Amino acid sequence: MELGLVGLGKMGGNMRERIRRAGHTVIGYDRNRDLADVHSLQELVDSLKGPRVVWVMVPAGDATQSTIDELAELLSPGDVVVDGGNSRWTDDEKHAEELAAKGIGFVDCGVSGGVWGLENGYALMYGGDAENVAKVQPIFDALKPEGEFGAVHAGKVGAGHFAKMVHNGIEYAMMQAFAEGWELLEKVDSVTDVREIFRSWQEGTVIRSWLLDLAVNALDEDEHLDKLRGFAADSGEGRWTVEAAIDNAVPLPAITASLFARFSSRQEDSPQMKMIAALRNQFGGHAVESKK
Repeated sequence: MELGLVGLGKMGGNMRERIRRAGHTVIGYDRNRDLADVHSLQELVDSLKGPRVVWVMVPAGDATQSTIDELAELLSPGDVVVDGGNSRWTDDEKHAEELAAKGIGFVDCGVSGGVWGLENGYALMYGGDAENVAKVQPIFDALKPEGEFGAVHAGKVGAGHFAKMVHNGIEYAMMQAFAEGWELLEKVDSVTDVREIFRSWQEGTVIRSWLLDLAVNALDEDEHLDKLRGFAADSGEGRWTVEAAIDNAVPLPAITASLFARFSSRQEDSPQMKMIAALRNQFGGHAVESKK
């Protein structure tokens, strides 16, 4: 199968490689000419045989909107656009409607896996009509982890990004719990090796998880996280999750508290946020701020 891929950053570049390893042809476009296979969206579209599938992997908001607007003028009826970025689910319906007016299909896809996805596979949550999903299915199969699980047709347009948003909200709360536990262990004089306590939890405990493994990785690199400033950004999806909870009258105390804890990191050098920052760097390659 042929795929056009727009956006070859930390996620998109590795996705291109994983799809190619599965035997598919990927033609990639990025504003960074050193990364790109072609140097314009027009050239990308012209390089693909119809019906085309073009996967957009650029930042949410204006960048995604402008890319979809341009593709709407370049693609043909029967083609499909996939938004694999972290777009807000409410934007998906607008994009689907805009493209449908020109006979172009639309699928939204939440992607999880970060910088580890190339080797481990990417968890995929996608929304859209079955006909459009079927056109993309070989690519979903190439990207997902091996085995039975790791990908789901979550529902109608918008369902994929909504599911990924909730996933990220849960991620916020889990990271916050590890961070709070780590800070408390570090604070108590009788505890002499916090890193090894975390390591011991990797087997046989109910909290063993990939996030715990990544916490151990971070502590192996910087045992007391002394090199990090206690600052952690929020990508926006935690806020969207809380807003959706308000709209649907669903109580989310843990996720909401974890979001507000991120805000506290902007007011002081928070020890908990050192762990949050370290975990975000471990699983997603997100930037960290070093102490001056």
